[in-house]
Amino acid sequence: MSDTVYKAVAQLKGFSVKNCVVVPEPSKVLMCPPDHYEARDERNPFSFGNSGRINPHLARKQWIELRDAFVTAGLEVALVPATAGLADMVFCANQTFAGLTGKMERLCVLSSMRYSSRRREVAAFGGWFREAGYRVTALKDQGLTFEGAGDALWHPGRRLIWGGCGFRSDAGAYDELARLFATPVVLLKLVNERFPHLDTCFCPLTHEAVLIYPSAFDAASLELIFRLFPVIITASEPEAVRQLACNAAVIGGKTAFMQRGALNASRHVAAMGLEVVPVDVSEFIKGGGGVHDLKMLVY
Repeated sequence: MSDTVYKAVAQLKGFSVKNCVVVPEPSKVLMCPPDHYEARDERNPFSFGNSGRINPHLARKQWIELRDAFVTAGLEVALVPATAGLADMVFCANQTFAGLTGKMERLCVLSSMRYSSRRREVAAFGGWFREAGYRVTALKDQGLTFEGAGDALWHPGRRLIWGGCGFRSDAGAYDELARLFATPVVLLKLVNERFPHLDTCFCPLTHEAVLIYPSAFDAASLELIFRLFPVIITASEPEAVRQLACNAAVIGGKTAFMQRGALNASRHVAAMGLEVVPVDVSEFIKGGGGVHDLKMLVY
């Protein structure tokens, strides 16, 4: 169980989220300022038609307000300096995947980005994690693509990874991720090209509740989600697409930072007992990323 990759409900015999090891929640947020941000490449449906349409002053204002909201919530915010020419570096959930191993060692796994225009971002984040005292490693099979915490999400407060595959990350990457962290992985296949990363359609809220957009997954993946989460909140299509409602940042199972305007999803999340903090990152949605994409939780 400790490093098994679960791909279907039939494999779950004897497996329970309740039996997964309890782990501490991160208390720090890593961000990258939008110094060079622009919607330049149309690599996902959210960025189609937005090339050259980013308002840099408004984007910076929104980014600062998000950073300040994290600080107000009691989180320390660390920064990776932006690098000239790397327009998407501000979306700092994609370059790495970080967490605690079975021996409580801080580990950072470097991403292997699908698009060449984003691969130079990885080294800058790897350098930050090394300086912060993490052990930094890469996948042995560099032929596999893996896009970090855009596709790999920790279950709240438990040693369990939810892994997305189908568009940006390869399924084979999770076998090694499971071994590196000595952690079970539940593999979810994405089938809707409007939602290329897991974090665009799947947001664990608490150890029992999740917010999803169901049409993003194949049938086997939905079975896994419904088997392992007692409470399922489904986002409507307009909110999932226009407000990236599922791309929320949930901190400690207590506070959810969500795009302003995702009213129905926010109301249901609040009904779960979480404090919902509405923020506006609409300039970044034009580039394909929401609240979750603009931060990395670190220890």
